[in-house]
Amino acid sequence: MNGEPYDADGSEVAMRVTGVPVTCRGLVFIYRLDGYDVVALSRVDLDIAAGEAVALVGPSGSGKSTLLSLMAGLLRPSAGSLRVGDHDLSRAGDAELQRMRATELGVVLQGDRNLIPYLSALDNVRFAQRGVPRARRVPAMDLLETVGMSGAAARTPGELTPGGRQRLSVAVGAAVGGGLLLADEPTSQLDAEARESVVAALSAVRDRGSTVVVVTHDPGVAARFGRSVTIRDGRVGAEGRRGEDFLVVGTDGAVHLPAELLTDMPPGTLLRVRRDSGSGELRLSPAETAEVRPT
Repeated sequence: MNGEPYDADGSEVAMRVTGVPVTCRGLVFIYRLDGYDVVALSRVDLDIAAGEAVALVGPSGSGKSTLLSLMAGLLRPSAGSLRVGDHDLSRAGDAELQRMRATELGVVLQGDRNLIPYLSALDNVRFAQRGVPRARRVPAMDLLETVGMSGAAARTPGELTPGGRQRLSVAVGAAVGGGLLLADEPTSQLDAEARESVVAALSAVRDRGSTVVVVTHDPGVAARFGRSVTIRDGRVGAEGRRGEDFLVVGTDGAVHLPAELLTDMPPGTLLRVRRDSGSGELRLSPAETAEVRPT
């Protein structure tokens, strides 16, 4: 039983988690590579509400995993602001970031990198809770039940299937209190059945009240979340909600066109923007270069 919260009759207390919001404003991250500055994120504006489930999608190198690492406080913003709940990660010191990760924020890594191989599933969850005040701990068995792993409580990670290990990783990530759960490609290299079980586990954690943010290359996985955010070239390029895709206008007025339109309108194309007087719709049309007069 080991420090779990209990009622007077000795039964475990089921606790609902309070999710935390995430707010990015003009978020920039720059790193050095071979003596050059590389802009991984450029003026990202993003709001994620408490208790929301969001998938970050985009091609490799687009910046989505960098954005997840910034939310986890593992990287420091180069400019702009990033708030996770009450924490301003642009200004937080190392001690504050460590407390946040130990008590409010969980990270699910690819494979089983956040699992201790010689501990049972139950003890893996309990170990992850060691920094959480007792009054705020979600019962470890309750978390295993949430992700469909209560029947494997006594097994070690090596005795579980790949999907089982990843679901245990979700429980371990949520063990810190579950205010915010960040998952980096949690379904990669899994078969369809295991992938579905991991998505169901993440959804169950969200149903308990947690905010869940998932990085994925899989459009099928992204479609299972209420909202998807496409990161392109280090910026928010589009959003998907309830099966419909939308472009996003940045604070500087920038709009990323869908990749399929770039064949007809490659970078450098001059566009006219007109508003239809009847419907109010905006229309983009390429301008003939010959018509453009020098100023």
